[in-house]
Amino acid sequence: MKTLFLNPPSFGGFDGGAGARYQARREVRSFWYPTWLAYPAGMIPGSRLLDAPPADMDIDAVIKTARGYDLIVMSTSTPTVGHDARVAGLLKDSYPGLKIGLVGPHTVVRPFETLDSSKAIDFVTTGEFDYPVTEISQGVPFERVAGIVFRKNGEIYRTEDRPPIEDLDSLPFVTRIYKRDLEIEHYYNGYLKHPYVSFYTGRGCRARCTFCLWPHTISGHAYRVRSVDNVYEEVALTKELFPEMKELFFDDDTFTDNPARAVEIARRIRGLGLTWSCNSRANGSKETLKELKDSGLRLLTVGFESGSQKILNNIRKGIRVEQAREFVKATRELGILVHGAFILGLPGETPETIEATMRYALALDLYSIQVSLVAPYPGTELHAQGLKEGWIVREGDGLTRDGIQSAAIAYDGLSKEEIFCAVERFYRRYYLRPRPILRILKEMLQDKDEFGRRIREGKEFFSFMAKRKEIAGTR
Repeated sequence: MKTLFLNPPSFGGFDGGAGARYQARREVRSFWYPTWLAYPAGMIPGSRLLDAPPADMDIDAVIKTARGYDLIVMSTSTPTVGHDARVAGLLKDSYPGLKIGLVGPHTVVRPFETLDSSKAIDFVTTGEFDYPVTEISQGVPFERVAGIVFRKNGEIYRTEDRPPIEDLDSLPFVTRIYKRDLEIEHYYNGYLKHPYVSFYTGRGCRARCTFCLWPHTISGHAYRVRSVDNVYEEVALTKELFPEMKELFFDDDTFTDNPARAVEIARRIRGLGLTWSCNSRANGSKETLKELKDSGLRLLTVGFESGSQKILNNIRKGIRVEQAREFVKATRELGILVHGAFILGLPGETPETIEATMRYALALDLYSIQVSLVAPYPGTELHAQGLKEGWIVREGDGLTRDGIQSAAIAYDGLSKEEIFCAVERFYRRYYLRPRPILRILKEMLQDKDEFGRRIREGKEFFSFMAKRKEIAGTR
């Protein structure tokens, strides 16, 4: 079947369905690559990957582009599944012979509910979808494709589960698909150089954080990795394909989870002269960090989440507050930048712990931060806990409003409104200080492209905050 892989349009600026870990709009224009869709797109001859949100494509443009295809594989997410089901219906109305499948973490957790959301949906996947959709495109009957739930003659059936892929070297290089189908200039991230390129060197995460969507659903808690040679080949190819690339990002859940392997990859790519960054936990040794820095590492993205040790214990973070402080001290001494992620509203949150987290972030004085509301996604341990304890006040598509995160959890002594409003207070308190302002101004004066970008992002940030208040009804 001629196959189209689609990250559908939804809310303006929304980046949460195909590869992003944060399923909502960000404060500044940000888009991650649809890496999960790019893998099977590279396995099916004649396929195409269409990433509508960063290309600013509306549904009419998508329908026009879909002409002539036999199979459409759409990424979906918990906040967008209702909208995506409507998109599927419009596509089927336009092209009645289409087969349409939905994929992603949400379909893993709620396959029957997702399939029931629209008669236009023919199947959904129940795990990694690289091979199931490839087999379907080859004409294999649904009942013989492991890892799906499908509709046939008005009845719904589930096939046997498909085990996770162990030989990741057998998968194609996604950067070839990026080059073929995407415009890398469309992909922005507030803390990475532009343009950047990202891909995975492995899937899964051994950490047990109770809130984290991807390891709980589609990628798993085993860190399955590609060989060092395989990774090196794609890094070298990426440099060749995208000479304009200013930074490469290894988007594994925790690239440093296997320090010896991370160092081996770093040493192999050292001769390529690349600037690169990755996701990390706040527990790497200074020796490992130095090896990575000497090989081109610029920045680490680290989930600090909270400044309260009790909350970190509640979410099974596996990191101590003091350990994280020492980690940041080591990165500063080595000249490695850190982008810190914080979450407000985690189990055990109080007005006092919110204040402690803000003070903690100020003391760390990181290169940049992001502040999110806790999101109890179906399939996570946090979601099950929230239902049991009665914390959840919004579920499903109520996790966002117009693509902007809503406060979905409340506790005795801490309302959802208080948690929601604390996000903006956190940002303003952090960034409206001399140090961050001077860091940003220094970068702007050193690079004219950076100057224009930061001006744009500043406007976007304040516009976003105004929209956030409007949507929440707090204005």
